[in-house]
Amino acid sequence: MTHWTVLKKDELEKQYSPSRWSHRMSADDVIKAHVKALKEGTERARGLAQTLLNVPYGEGDGEKLDVYIPITNSLDVPLVIYLHGGYWQFLSKEDSGFMAVPLVGKGVVVVAVGYDIAPKGNMDLMVSQVRRSVVSVVQQYSHISGLYLCGHSAGAHLAAMVLSTDWSEYSITPQIKGAFLVSGIFDLLPILSTYVNEPLKMTEEVAVRNSPSQLVPQLKLSSSRCHIIVAVAENDSPEFRKQSEEYYKTLEASGLDVTLEDVANTDHFSIIEQLVDGEYHLTKLLLETMGKS
Repeated sequence: MTHWTVLKKDELEKQYSPSRWSHRMSADDVIKAHVKALKEGTERARGLAQTLLNVPYGEGDGEKLDVYIPITNSLDVPLVIYLHGGYWQFLSKEDSGFMAVPLVGKGVVVVAVGYDIAPKGNMDLMVSQVRRSVVSVVQQYSHISGLYLCGHSAGAHLAAMVLSTDWSEYSITPQIKGAFLVSGIFDLLPILSTYVNEPLKMTEEVAVRNSPSQLVPQLKLSSSRCHIIVAVAENDSPEFRKQSEEYYKTLEASGLDVTLEDVANTDHFSIIEQLVDGEYHLTKLLLETMGKS
């Protein structure tokens, strides 16, 4: 019997309610502050960078991305694609440009991807959308020096699904050099019986085929050259921490290039909010990984 199946439903709900584990403020306040921080950071980024907003990557209304372009004469620039969190049912690309604040000044292109959150989109669609967004970015920006992914929470799940793509079904195979998976969920089975799944309506079959923890052999085939950083917050819930730790161990056991970053003095929200700051540990690590430190 899997460990999480032993947890009572209310305890499972608590474990997968990240706002209840912050030491900074109440659950409601931490979410309000999170949305405010991301919005303000994105507004700042739009003031600092040249932007291309609502660039389509597919036919659907929600299949658009925002590009934050540094003012640089260099042709070979690294590009990082950011996949937002929000439990596959909140937030949008409109709140997702904040990490461009420190990055554009270092000559890095940031792309914030929109996807159809639930209830409009289901898990299979969201995974398909983010995969197609990556293909589209590679096709539109052929001169980039390196392609990187960063995802937070549900976005870290989607980024891991991108790394686990069988690209033979697509027109090109993106060469992803590095991926930052921040406070992610890599096994969807534990959330099936929680409030998180109410708008998603995932069956067990859907959860299994969209769980990165089940797709490590494909990740090894597709992304063996990618340096993967699994980052987890000190004050993430024990179950969230376990999700990152177990995924990290599975990747490491498969011989992949992976490191685990346990970020001190952060919770599920501040761990990503602080990417607006050039002096923050994960920002520096991102720049180092891209050879821009």
